[in-house]
Amino acid sequence: MTSDAETVAALEASFRRDRPAVLATLIRLAGSFDVAEEALQDAVAAAMEAWPSHGVPANPAGWLTVTARRRAIDRLRRDRAQADRAANLAVLSRFETAEDDMGLDPDTIVDDQLRLIFTCCHPALDLPARVALTLRTVGGLRTGEIARAFLVAEPTLGKRIVRAKRKIAEANIPYVVPPADELPQRLAAVLSVIYLIFNEGYAASDGDSLSRPDLALEAIRLARLVCALLEDEPEAWALLSLLLLTDARRAARTDADGAFVALEDQDRSRWNHGLIAEGLAALDRAIRPGRRGPYLVQAAIAALQSTPDGPVPWPEVVELYDVLYELNPSPVVALNRCAAVGFAHGPQQALELMRPLLQEPALADYQPLHAVRADLLWRSGDRRGAEAAFGRAIELSGNAVERRELQRRLAALR
Repeated sequence: MTSDAETVAALEASFRRDRPAVLATLIRLAGSFDVAEEALQDAVAAAMEAWPSHGVPANPAGWLTVTARRRAIDRLRRDRAQADRAANLAVLSRFETAEDDMGLDPDTIVDDQLRLIFTCCHPALDLPARVALTLRTVGGLRTGEIARAFLVAEPTLGKRIVRAKRKIAEANIPYVVPPADELPQRLAAVLSVIYLIFNEGYAASDGDSLSRPDLALEAIRLARLVCALLEDEPEAWALLSLLLLTDARRAARTDADGAFVALEDQDRSRWNHGLIAEGLAALDRAIRPGRRGPYLVQAAIAALQSTPDGPVPWPEVVELYDVLYELNPSPVVALNRCAAVGFAHGPQQALELMRPLLQEPALADYQPLHAVRADLLWRSGDRRGAEAAFGRAIELSGNAVERRELQRRLAALR
């Protein structure tokens, strides 16, 4: 017999750890996100009743899965009179014919989780829907948590998730792992969602904190999960490496007063050297002869920026940005290369390279462009130009920590 507090702690731990696998199996059987989520909620409620008196089961995930299946059968039997009776009967038949262990062997669990991830990140869904559905279904974050993280009203975010589920059902998007010939494209969609989640977590676009660690850590957890499920995919390991090496510097990005600290001024003793070691190991696993993907190049750049002693080898960073631009010739990559050139070869050369970017419509209101330009102008001695650029960067900045740093630099300039 366990106490209520022990039961709640055990259930919360199991829910965080096992929810994706349990939900993935239930979705496979139900063919419906909503039916599976309702069944899992019923199973959690049943656990709160049963575990205090009977003890925490040896296999909590298996207990939740089997109980959810039985509760789903009871619910579907009661709902036979509904208008969607035929669909409910089909789901009921699948649940009733499943064995009590529901195929909870390791291979089946892996397959179910892969199906769930690739379904949530299907290219037919727009990117905001993919992010929301992945965080809600695979990550287990509550709708309110996701809405707050991305500064969206909770009802709006909830509708986005509902529409995504409806589109999956109406478009008959298959709940399957893509065939080998489709895997690279579909995997790219999965990795881009994880990358976007991490970026918002590491450098929050708005709010009073420079980062949102919960989102960054959730992205790392998802990247680890993809690597565990697809052990031979080098770009998955490269993304994991990039996230680990970048997140390892998070604690040093602000000082004791919460003020922003640039990379070159960070206290490296505050870096998480365990994450750096793990990131470098993941980078080793990502390297394949003759293969170079964008996440691999970005991870290599992050590795050069994570050296524990000595200056960052900026000329080497510039060379890697040259490679990255060949793979992904986007204005944002070009801007990041300009910033690296500024450190490697001086601000004047970087400003010359930046001229075409100032004509890019997509970058007109892109805050980092103006922040990088302001820093380069300041270092080149153009006080008037730097003042205007700092003002524009401050105007476009939604993050309070970032904005205060820009204001501090502007005040120092004046």
